[in-house]
Amino acid sequence: MIFNSLVFWVFFAVVYGVYRALPHRGQNILLLVSSYFFYGWWDWRFLSLIFISTVVDYWAGLAIDGAGPNERRRRMAIWVSMATNLGILGFFKYFNFFADNLVVLLQTIGVTTPIRHLNIILPVGISFYTFQTMSYTLDIYRGQLRATRRFIDFAAFVSFFPQLVAGPIERAAKLLPQIANPRVISREDMQSGAWLVFWGLFKKCVIADNLAVLVDGVFGVETATGATALLALYAFAFQIYCDFSGYSDIARGLARWMGIKLMLNFNNPYFAANPKDFWARWHMSLSTWLRDYLYISLGGNRRGPRRRYVNLMLTMVLGGLWHGAAWTFVVWGAFHGFLLVAYHAWTAWFASQGGVASKRWIWARRVLMFHVVCLGWLFFRAASLTQAGHMLQLIVTNFAWNVQATNMLVALTLFCLPLWVVQNLQVASGRLTAPTELSLLPRVALYAVLILMGVALGNTGGGAFIYFQF
Repeated sequence: MIFNSLVFWVFFAVVYGVYRALPHRGQNILLLVSSYFFYGWWDWRFLSLIFISTVVDYWAGLAIDGAGPNERRRRMAIWVSMATNLGILGFFKYFNFFADNLVVLLQTIGVTTPIRHLNIILPVGISFYTFQTMSYTLDIYRGQLRATRRFIDFAAFVSFFPQLVAGPIERAAKLLPQIANPRVISREDMQSGAWLVFWGLFKKCVIADNLAVLVDGVFGVETATGATALLALYAFAFQIYCDFSGYSDIARGLARWMGIKLMLNFNNPYFAANPKDFWARWHMSLSTWLRDYLYISLGGNRRGPRRRYVNLMLTMVLGGLWHGAAWTFVVWGAFHGFLLVAYHAWTAWFASQGGVASKRWIWARRVLMFHVVCLGWLFFRAASLTQAGHMLQLIVTNFAWNVQATNMLVALTLFCLPLWVVQNLQVASGRLTAPTELSLLPRVALYAVLILMGVALGNTGGGAFIYFQF
């Protein structure tokens, strides 16, 4: 059941109609039941995993909160929480990756092992809800949050279906009170939610799904030229952005209709002027999670520049591995780690020389950063490091323009032009709501173009979202 399918909207219409008629406590019970139904639609067997995480972290939160100054009991509870969540995530997502690489490593020194590849199905959304539940117990352990005693509220927080499968990864301090307290749905909630859902569906069904055809047509064959490989790389940059941010927008819009505000997950990341700025705009719920629970826990920037750079690199490598059990994701994470280290080293040296940051050439820096990010996407999209190297070689050594490249450029321009217009409005005004605040004639014209493109070019086949596999 996915947002761009008819069955989801039938499901949501039924749930929402009942939701609006129920009192607060009834709404929470409905949220829990409907969220479990929504998740069980994929594979009911994996409901046991989310239930185990929920029960363990609910108990761990109460145990930590009730332990008082008894540090031993507090540590035992947090370790149970971490071991359970990371154990489930590690087995289902990383067992085969590490087992296969261990077998290869041992074979290089002549050792044969009985470890074999297991036929493990990756549960949808497991990386998201395990991080969400872990943040709850970690915040309680750090004294930043009190444990809830209402199991229904906590279970609804963990499984809240609009953001369950692909985020945003919410913090309990922000989302749990919205579930625990009565909600009032305002006219602004309805209007804002409508724009978010509409814009998210447009990004997914019109831009991402159509660009996916271009991308798959190049990455899936061996006859690409340097020109088509490069255009496919740019197409993937917009595909993955529109696919993932489209999901986040729809999730935020659905939640607003329910009187709940989810965090902003994307803030025009391709307008970033440097690596730090990019990660302050891209998948913000994950980047802030890694910052707060990994980077800072490793020491952050408190132990000198060298340790800071090691912490940055380790955080980004693990962040890359979070995306998938493959060396391509590790290299992608390391690539961004290197960019962050280089940027911080440069800014530190520049400041030591008396340099002052300037907004001059901001567009040149944005264009440069966009191309650097696109280079990193090559490792993210490629099926293997070998394929990434092959495509990079084509771009550098065999840049032959042909009819396919011309058609790809025209299609890329057509599908991305509305995105460019909307995001320029947002950046110029400094408000993500800028398209809805236009005067009547420009607003009607914009909506008309988006609707016509949606009707004429939208994919109604219900293509899966890319981040479901993470």
